[in-house]
Amino acid sequence: MMSAWTKFRDALRAFRGAQKGNVAIIFAIATLPIIAAVGFAVDYSRANAVKAAMQSALDATALMISKEAATDTSAQLQTNAQKYFLALFTQTQALTPTVTASYTTTGGTEVVLNGTADVPTSLLGIIGYNTITVTGSSTTKWGSNRLRVALVLDNTGSMADNGKMPALQAATKSLLTQLQNAVTVNGDVYVSIVPFVKDVNLGASNWNSNYIYWGTGPQDPSLTDNNSWDANNGSCSAGSSYNTRSACVATSTCSISGYNSQNSCTGAGTCSVSGYNSQSTCTAAGTCSISGSGHNTQSTCTKGVCSISGKTTQSTCTAAGTCTNAAKTTQSTCTTQKACSNSLYTSQGNCQSHGGIWALGTWSTGVWTPPGTWTAGTWTPGVWSAAFWTPYNHNTWTGCVEDRGYSSGPDTVGNYDTNAVAPTSATNSTLYPAEQYGSCPQAAMQLNYNWSGMTSLVNAMSPSGSTNQAIGLQLGWLSLTGGGPFTAPPMDSSYTYTQVIILLTDGLNTQDRWYGDGSSLGTSDDAKIDAREQLTCANIKAAGITLYTIQVNTGGDPTSTLLQGCASSTDKFFLLTSASQIMTVFTQIGTTLSQLRVAK
Repeated sequence: MMSAWTKFRDALRAFRGAQKGNVAIIFAIATLPIIAAVGFAVDYSRANAVKAAMQSALDATALMISKEAATDTSAQLQTNAQKYFLALFTQTQALTPTVTASYTTTGGTEVVLNGTADVPTSLLGIIGYNTITVTGSSTTKWGSNRLRVALVLDNTGSMADNGKMPALQAATKSLLTQLQNAVTVNGDVYVSIVPFVKDVNLGASNWNSNYIYWGTGPQDPSLTDNNSWDANNGSCSAGSSYNTRSACVATSTCSISGYNSQNSCTGAGTCSVSGYNSQSTCTAAGTCSISGSGHNTQSTCTKGVCSISGKTTQSTCTAAGTCTNAAKTTQSTCTTQKACSNSLYTSQGNCQSHGGIWALGTWSTGVWTPPGTWTAGTWTPGVWSAAFWTPYNHNTWTGCVEDRGYSSGPDTVGNYDTNAVAPTSATNSTLYPAEQYGSCPQAAMQLNYNWSGMTSLVNAMSPSGSTNQAIGLQLGWLSLTGGGPFTAPPMDSSYTYTQVIILLTDGLNTQDRWYGDGSSLGTSDDAKIDAREQLTCANIKAAGITLYTIQVNTGGDPTSTLLQGCASSTDKFFLLTSASQIMTVFTQIGTTLSQLRVAK
């Protein structure tokens, strides 16, 4: 068009400078620009109409081809684009209409169509232009926003009531289908699923991972944490009736009664000689094989003794003797010469008249008692019979973990139960404490696009256990950022990412690692759990993550002000009074997320 106008303009300039001819010739020539101008207007109008029709056909074709672009080969894409375009572009006056198509996934998904056609001219042919070429292009771009969605789903016992669990399973699978349909290429949408009760299951196969707290060795070198997995899952050397470490070690005994600790027991003892209560006095004492008070020292015990005093050797002792008649001092006179039993009287008459006995004496030879044997006192220290606790192998763990923090309560400095700081073995309060929880739910699934795997997980969910929304939220958040049990795929700088957590629960908090009993509602302990969750919600929103909260209230519980405040905005909190409404809300959220994903 511009080229035709340029030639027409040049012709006018030449005509203005001409100085020959007559009026008729001038008039005839003057009609040429008039005719050209009219022809230009007519042919331009026809070309512009063709161009408008082409643009409309290109736009429609781009939208149609975008639905299949991800699965078409380049040749198929070109063939189908040409087919759709020609079906829509019905301008018969256009010659050789053609279209070229290209598809890219860089920085989003994009289809670009370029079309051309020639429009025959009616009047511009007189100046050498028989056709006008019209062109158009259309770009359909979608999916420059990628989604990462964490589904934090209540699996507690109350979900068994009023058909809530089947309704949740059906709604979740429908939502997964919506999100899958918003995908052009793998990675456009990632989803994690975190079923929660009092605990969350991180997968029993991960028992050897360094983000688990067990409570032995470097984690608790003094073995003071009697709430740990190792302190509550093992065997006692004192018997199966002692099923915790604290109960087991309390059965240890001392060989000496009255001593209840190992130190006091081994510091005490008993002596083989009665009356001695210390090791030093015991070993200084002893007993003699010769009885009698004259033999109660080692020196007196180890000397011989004669029955006749003054005789200190065996030979002099056995050579000597005593007579029953004191007046006779030798054996011969004692046994051959009579004497009075009363040594004052030496004649028979005087003896007998004074009550004595006049008779022969009896000679007793001296008896020698050999040296005695001295036995020193022996000190026997107390023996401490300790009962030994042996934790079970960690591969017997069923996969559940509790809130991060200390055994006695939350770490109010690190607040690891309320944030997404990655676990590190250097800080115990960042680790997830293992628990052999009897109501352990299905294992959490990290960000993925294994749609069939996620469906299988949802189908396997079963209601049991008490409610701790806080641990579900914290691990749902960690699943988006990565760390510990979760690996989050790196983000491509060519895309915009929207991160979303959807929390659905049918009850109020009743128990966590430190507070609550799992059943009573409205207690001060429940309020403490809520306070920890409130911190988690604030941190999630501060991190730029969109948080949806859904309360399925079929039992007449109070409306949760906690969940209302946790939601990113008032329109992202949903209060449901029947299980059937779960499908409606999940579909609404799924539609919003899908539109966000495919928006241009």
